[in-house]
Amino acid sequence: MDKPKNIILLGSTGSIGKTVCGIVERNPEEFRIIAIACGQQAKAFAGQILKFQPLLVSVQNEQTREKLKEILAREKNYHLPTILVGDEGLLEVAAVQGGELLVNGLVGSTGLRPTLLALEKGMDVALANKETLVIGGKMVMEIAKENGAKILPIDSEHSAIFQCLQSIDEPYKDKIRRIILTASGGPLWEDELKEIQNATLEQVLDHPNWEMGPKVTVDSATHMNKGLEIIEAKTLFDLDDDQIDVVIHTQSIIHSMVEFMDGSVLAQMGYPSMEIPIQYAMSYPNRLPSTLEPLNLAKIGQLTFEDPDLERFPCLAIAMDASTRGEMVTACLNGAGEGVVKLFIDEKISFGRIPEMIKDIIAGSDFSGDINIENVLKMNDSARRKALDMAL
Repeated sequence: MDKPKNIILLGSTGSIGKTVCGIVERNPEEFRIIAIACGQQAKAFAGQILKFQPLLVSVQNEQTREKLKEILAREKNYHLPTILVGDEGLLEVAAVQGGELLVNGLVGSTGLRPTLLALEKGMDVALANKETLVIGGKMVMEIAKENGAKILPIDSEHSAIFQCLQSIDEPYKDKIRRIILTASGGPLWEDELKEIQNATLEQVLDHPNWEMGPKVTVDSATHMNKGLEIIEAKTLFDLDDDQIDVVIHTQSIIHSMVEFMDGSVLAQMGYPSMEIPIQYAMSYPNRLPSTLEPLNLAKIGQLTFEDPDLERFPCLAIAMDASTRGEMVTACLNGAGEGVVKLFIDEKISFGRIPEMIKDIIAGSDFSGDINIENVLKMNDSARRKALDMAL
């Protein structure tokens, strides 16, 4: 029997990371977690460490490391692993010897550097971190190609497209008319413009279909997530902006579609669960049984589709425009979005201010200079700081 695939997991206590851990636990003959990183949730992280016994772990700060040591020290006959801290620790975990697949479940621009490091080592990356491609763009894809590494998408939409494209070879651009990204509409889809602008944090985080972290859930409510997914899809599959459409599909059963040159349309379907795309990325090109019940279309009854509303949800239009303007602008978009969403989650601004502030930051930024990894990261960080400073 083949040895289990050695997994490096970043963001282990988030929604993506917890799903990965569940898949590994159910399939010990297929996967082994050898290195793992989380932020500040010491208690939950300790449970994962005891369960999977990784060789190397990392946390966000010294305080979390001390809490983690204290919890693990109570366990008898357990040898403490090396516990690293901060960005340097995260990079050491991402590059650990023997890793075969990096699963990047981090949220935010901090996910870019570990992705690049893994790709430079020739390691495949199962990617949930949108920011890697929104900020890094074609540079990330070129590094993957140069080192013979694959980027396997974990987002449900990009996984759907990836699965539909398995019937053809790259390059895809001349073989398809378009991809159709589906959007749930988020928790505010039925609301009037005034209600949307005054939505509370509680309303925004109450997503009807998906369980996600707070930042991604806010992005779903503004439809910024769909704009970021346009940028991701364009980069991941090497397409033009006019080859990507968005449709609102509130049932979240069709996760995206591909229309080929002959007019045929393939769709990937399933209940709204991240288990399918995560497990497929981990097991690719094979498929493993899942815990989900069989899809019952008769019980669902109907699948509906609507055009997006750019007046009520202007963040989608802002992102679509940024996509046409290159990596410096998309990096600015991402940084501004990170900062502004933090302000909303901290209840320092209203929901309606989110698109206004992002638009103002982009309009006031200087996009001159060479396009390279360092400069796009600087642009992202600068835009984030501008956003946070607006609340002072």
